[in-house]
Amino acid sequence: MRIDIFDLEAKVVEKIELDKKIFDGKINDSLMHQAVVTYLTNQRKGTASTKTRADVRGGGRKPWRQKGTGRARVGSIRSPLWRGGGVIFGPKPREFYKELPKRMKALALKSALNAKLNDNELMVIKELKVPSYKTKEFFKIVKNLKLNGERIRFVVENLEKNIKLSSGNLEKVEIEAASSLNTYTVLDCKKLIFTKDALKEVEQRIKKWIK
Repeated sequence: MRIDIFDLEAKVVEKIELDKKIFDGKINDSLMHQAVVTYLTNQRKGTASTKTRADVRGGGRKPWRQKGTGRARVGSIRSPLWRGGGVIFGPKPREFYKELPKRMKALALKSALNAKLNDNELMVIKELKVPSYKTKEFFKIVKNLKLNGERIRFVVENLEKNIKLSSGNLEKVEIEAASSLNTYTVLDCKKLIFTKDALKEVEQRIKKWIK
């Protein structure tokens, strides 16, 4: 399948052939779901923590004798029933990390790219060059490509300083290196824009793991 390559003025400058092993139209929804859930799970810090009655300071002495006061029996002022006491079954720091086999990751990414292509939400530009770090320079590119108001993600081979700085203040605009592209970041945008070299890099990465 051939696809148009645009310049930053939205003019077609050439056409390239997409790799048939990657862009074959096959979409595996369950695999994409698994990859997204794994990615989001791995973003969790797992640092939430509470103190049990053993962790709360104080409460070592029995507040009053067991019998004869007319009060309910109690062994510590740090009982979970008391204000200032410990927490029953509260969260403790834990590890949420999940691992997905590299082949499954690659196949999920392949499915996501095919889904974007089928929905006409994938675009390729020849290169992404920004003359300065000013926001207006990057906004001009977005405007020329007629992408205003959409959640867009540019995928580049190298995260240059001017690209990073000039796009930083633009709402709904994300920049990502081809080396870190994954299923979640592909699906988490309305329009996915590759530079020509970045697309080739992603194709090579996927082919390496789906042999």
